[in-house]
Amino acid sequence: MTDVSLLERFIENVGKVSAEAFRASGADELNSLVWRIVGEDAAGKVSVYCPRVTEKEKAVNIPPALLTDNYVSASVCVEEAFAAVAETGSLIWSSRSGKPVQGGLLPAHHLAIVSAEHIYESFEDLFAALGPNLPTNITVESGPSRTADIELTLTVGVHGPERLTIIVV
Repeated sequence: MTDVSLLERFIENVGKVSAEAFRASGADELNSLVWRIVGEDAAGKVSVYCPRVTEKEKAVNIPPALLTDNYVSASVCVEEAFAAVAETGSLIWSSRSGKPVQGGLLPAHHLAIVSAEHIYESFEDLFAALGPNLPTNITVESGPSRTADIELTLTVGVHGPERLTIIVV
């Protein structure tokens, strides 16, 4: 499968799990998208957690007044994913990055950045690339949090973000 078709499959499957995906060709376009998306949340008071560990996270320009170092109280989390899987539209978070893997699972809106070269066709391809030394923790995120109670009423956002936005760079 070509890189273009892999990217297209990933974006198609992101939509199937009720998330939204955008493409950015570089840092300027990434910042424009981040600000446009975070700006949608800024109608009310918004606080943004961005760990600023990776180069892409460091390149994101978020006004200091909106930033918080406490992901527990943040309304938006902007961070780079470890990897992604095209066949399911899933993001992969890893303890290898030195970031808390729960950082994006607590705020109401998770805005994830993923590098196109870190998108794998399948979980088998991902684990083959990881090799025998797996990280201590791997978290898989496929769309916003969804759950159904005993009466089978679907509820979004109870056990995680109610909105997931992905920017592929």
